[in-house]
Amino acid sequence: MGSEDFYAEERPVHEARVGGFWMDHHPVTVREFRRFVKATGHVTVAETSPAAEDFPDADPEQLVPGSLVFSPPPIPVSLDDFRAWWAWTPSAQWRHPEGPGSTLHGLELHPVTHVAYADAVAYAEWAGKELPTEAEWECAARGGIESATYAWGDEFAPRGRMMANTWQGDFPMHNELLDGYARTSPVGTFPPNGYGLVDMTGNVWEWTS
Repeated sequence: MGSEDFYAEERPVHEARVGGFWMDHHPVTVREFRRFVKATGHVTVAETSPAAEDFPDADPEQLVPGSLVFSPPPIPVSLDDFRAWWAWTPSAQWRHPEGPGSTLHGLELHPVTHVAYADAVAYAEWAGKELPTEAEWECAARGGIESATYAWGDEFAPRGRMMANTWQGDFPMHNELLDGYARTSPVGTFPPNGYGLVDMTGNVWEWTS
């Protein structure tokens, strides 16, 4: 488990053991999350105003419901500060993924976005499931392959084929869109891994317990 080659939090490579577990075939879609909200009346974190006591240094005008939306900067920026490409956007939430005026039209089979940890836990409990541990998730994501760079091997695009919805180009300014998608893609657009799971690489970040 882990990697020595990329992010510091993935180090060190170590052995982990997990028992048997189930994993959904694909990330939770907009359609599935909408069914959950309709059945329970759940209000997501992004739809709730932050409490002033939790953010004593914040501008009161910023303490409104919202979320971060990816916004490519027009010029090269340092990769040390994510605020150069993630913009705080009032009213951005799962129903309005790119902010006010955006809709879910055509996104029913895309993974739901703007879902906080508490929202993911609530959905899982409603569905009679639970979030995987980090070790379970990585085991499932690898699809039976150990020590490879990607879930399908060491070559990013074998024989020129895009294997996942990822960034191609100069991040975060220019995405060459070789995979055909600027933002999310419908679940299952790209090949499954060795366990038959899709989108374990790319598309959206996923929560673990």
